Amino acid sequence: MKNKQILCTICARGGSKGLPNKNLLKIDDKSLIGHTLTQAKSVEDIDCIIISSDSDDILEEGKMYGADILLRRSAKLASDDAGKIDAIIDCLSHAESKLNIDFDYVIDLDVTSPLRNTSDIKNCLEFINNHGFKNLITVTNSRKNPYFNQIEITNEGPKLVKTGHNITGRQSAPRVYDMNASIYVWSKNFLINEKSLFSKDTIVYDMPEERSLDIDNELDFKFVKYLMENEL
Repeated sequence: MKNKQILCTICARGGSKGLPNKNLLKIDDKSLIGHTLTQAKSVEDIDCIIISSDSDDILEEGKMYGADILLRRSAKLASDDAGKIDAIIDCLSHAESKLNIDFDYVIDLDVTSPLRNTSDIKNCLEFINNHGFKNLITVTNSRKNPYFNQIEITNEGPKLVKTGHNITGRQSAPRVYDMNASIYVWSKNFLINEKSLFSKDTIVYDMPEERSLDIDNELDFKFVKYLMENEL
């Protein structure tokens, strides 16, 4: 992406209810923070990497793996009620002020999705730039489909989710995707003005299931650890 200034944000809180200290858990003797920073630093188009956290240990880990800016996240932005987009905008504002750089794009890499590869990151940046969209989210094909095999629990018992479509088989159901929480990209102006993941100017980047696992609990971690350590 010639003549484009790109900021990479890595947002990682210290607390985690599902899996304590998950951002510092190690796979192949490297923390999840370390894996994410290593991926980001291997992408030449990224001009600056900023890590935002309320944890001294995470910020120190970010420093060890070469983050350009360490940002202590405020208590308000580190609360359970705070949205991630607000933390990303905080990173953008801090980085532009500190470096006196007007960034064109912001790419956020989720620490708990270490199975993505460098090509995924590069492709996402090229994809949004070449197609003229305002933001990008990564997805993967969904195993479950609300048009066909998802149910809701009602007062009258379990029922198929009503979609307004008469779907009788999987093959006739519209294709749906899961957001895999791996990579997000915004043009700066869209991020600041819209503060959103979805609009008519959003494009998706489809990733295979084997690179789309997100670590939310101990079982997720064990599975991802097995895949990475065995290079599967």
